[in-house]
Amino acid sequence: MKNFINISDHSSNDLRAIIDEAKARKLKRQNLNKSSPDEDKPFEGKSMAMIFEKPSTRTRMSFDIAVKQLGGTSIILNPDGIHYGKGDETLKDTAKVLTEYVDIVMLRTSSHKNLEEFGKHLDIPIINGLSDVGHPCQIMSDILTYEESNGAIEGKTISWLGDGNNNMSNSLIEAAGKFGFNLKIACPKKYSPNKKILSWAKKNKVNLTVTTNPEEAVKNSDCVMTDKWVSMNDKVNKKAKKKILKPFQVNKKLMGKANSEAIFMHCLPVGRGEEVTDEVIDGKQSVVWRQALNRVHAQKSIIKWCLD
Repeated sequence: MKNFINISDHSSNDLRAIIDEAKARKLKRQNLNKSSPDEDKPFEGKSMAMIFEKPSTRTRMSFDIAVKQLGGTSIILNPDGIHYGKGDETLKDTAKVLTEYVDIVMLRTSSHKNLEEFGKHLDIPIINGLSDVGHPCQIMSDILTYEESNGAIEGKTISWLGDGNNNMSNSLIEAAGKFGFNLKIACPKKYSPNKKILSWAKKNKVNLTVTTNPEEAVKNSDCVMTDKWVSMNDKVNKKAKKKILKPFQVNKKLMGKANSEAIFMHCLPVGRGEEVTDEVIDGKQSVVWRQALNRVHAQKSIIKWCLD
């Protein structure tokens, strides 16, 4: 049984195989309707339970469509409508029940500990649809998107601007180690990557630069990435955080410091006029809508890999 919780859990070869499978399946679907199943229907007769502790648009839609394209069915569960560690039923008991009903579980949670606890008691695979620690499915789809635009990501330079201590930046650092790209993070000192992920990066010889200078981070970059300055359930003074992060906004002037063929990525939802200007996100260098689509294809490959 194989779970997909953190990018760092897996070998570079396995992660590359997932990306290559996603590319191949996407190519074969060119003449199919959006919800038509793949010809081989590898998930036929199987089902996935999806649990959402947090609101979701892209994760909910992309996983549901991914399962349909693989030939299977999905069941969406709201923690408020089920026994999910509430009353007399523990997370362990809920996990044991789901093991009897479905073939795989996807959990989108505010607490990475819930993900680990739930997965510990499942006898079927679990996928991290997002947690406060990581967003591995999003980063896998980002790598797929990058390689569709600019070729192999190994040896390329990716820049991250904004909060350097969130789930996206954590998974991006792990991906830099596994896929062999250079990563430059520009963030205020207050929002630098945490010591645990920096220790992992050092141990795994990740080519990582952390700076407080946005222009230094994007210089000669092949891809510029950012995220919402205030995430869901981010218990901070929002006005104060946005003020600190304002110098890290991605705008046309900053994108001009990157390579001429550089692309812009954002995992969405977007704070227009905050972490990025309309001119950039709606501009020719932006690939954010393809990123959203590629969640479907990357996640199909992850589901298949977990069950193979």
